[in-house]
Amino acid sequence: MSALSRADVYARLQDVFRDVFDDPEIVLTPQTTSADIPEWDSLNQIKIIIGCEKIFAVRLKPREINALENVDEMVDHLMSALAAQKPKG
Repeated sequence: MSALSRADVYARLQDVFRDVFDDPEIVLTPQTTSADIPEWDSLNQIKIIIGCEKIFAVRLKPREINALENVDEMVDHLMSALAAQKPKG
């Protein structure tokens, strides 16, 4: 996967959230937390992680994701995971 901009990561992450919560109106901000989305529980957290792994083609550690405070930290984590990927070839 070619390098994604921060905006690209936000857009794809928002798509994951909209899919998981079946809500096309969800708009993520850097400060969005689980408290902002009533249905964001432990089961949906797992679905978010799985969705991210699929859309970004990375492996994520649930313990690391669960420690993140907000969407901005999640984007930081995804950017780091993408940067750490070894190029295929």
